[in-house]
Amino acid sequence: MPLAPGDDAPAVTAPNQDGDDVNLTFEEPTVVYFYPKDDTPGCTIEANQFQRELETYRDAGVDVYGVSIDDVDSHRSFCKSEGLEFDLLADPDGEIADAFAVELRDSGVTTRTTFLLADGEIQAVYEGVDPDGHARDVLMDALEDGLVTLPE
Repeated sequence: MPLAPGDDAPAVTAPNQDGDDVNLTFEEPTVVYFYPKDDTPGCTIEANQFQRELETYRDAGVDVYGVSIDDVDSHRSFCKSEGLEFDLLADPDGEIADAFAVELRDSGVTTRTTFLLADGEIQAVYEGVDPDGHARDVLMDALEDGLVTLPE
């Protein structure tokens, strides 16, 4: 089972699509979504919808990160082809997945799992999500729960 609401957020450092190390503390509201693989139909839908909602996430003060077992080069290509403006973290050894206790499928890819984090802990967990509409659902939950607000 993945980490649960109330659990401390793990320390995460991983390279993004540009090869730059990203250190996450999760003090500020953050979405980390695990997806199976770059350039696959469901993962492309999910990434594009997070991109479509990105301005609203940023207006609400929420950072968004995608994580898969793909490497930096694959992430770079995926970001370029899809016009993604948020970081995809490379986790080829599954270390981030392990830190969040995200299940690996027999094929070696992670299950689709999303975490909403703030104040250094897990606020919400979404497992087995449908990629279509998921980005909007997470944002709406964060707003409805009062975790974040949008400027008027």
